[in-house]
Amino acid sequence: MTAKTPYAPVLRTQADVEAAWRHLINPLGWPEPRLWFMFIGRDGVPFPQLGQIEEMPAEIDAEGSENVATMMGQLVGDMGFDRVAFLLCRPGGGSPGASDRRNAAELYAACRAAPVPVEVIHLATDKDFWPMPMDMVSTEVA
Repeated sequence: MTAKTPYAPVLRTQADVEAAWRHLINPLGWPEPRLWFMFIGRDGVPFPQLGQIEEMPAEIDAEGSENVATMMGQLVGDMGFDRVAFLLCRPGGGSPGASDRRNAAELYAACRAAPVPVEVIHLATDKDFWPMPMDMVSTEVA
């Protein structure tokens, strides 16, 4: 019998975070929008459990994103994490559309106001993963 080494990546770059999401979230395919999150320690190693918010609206409003950011801020502070990574999920394919960019922009804005350190937000569709850096979505929320 062989001992299986637990998956414990070190997340230092956007590419590291994307690789972790690709490894952890399989298979792709979403019946409705969801938001996954993972906490990352100061050493870059993610907490071994992921969190998920199901039954999300297709478009996240300011109040919803503020609630998420508040909850993340409390957990980051209480548990001593360094930052959080988000994965927005939606059914369908294609690259990030206006609605995806608005959702990411709302999360970035709420986390900046909370303040909660956040990694580059990623999108997972039924077909692929997409990074959505802040400069890609910055014009979506005034």
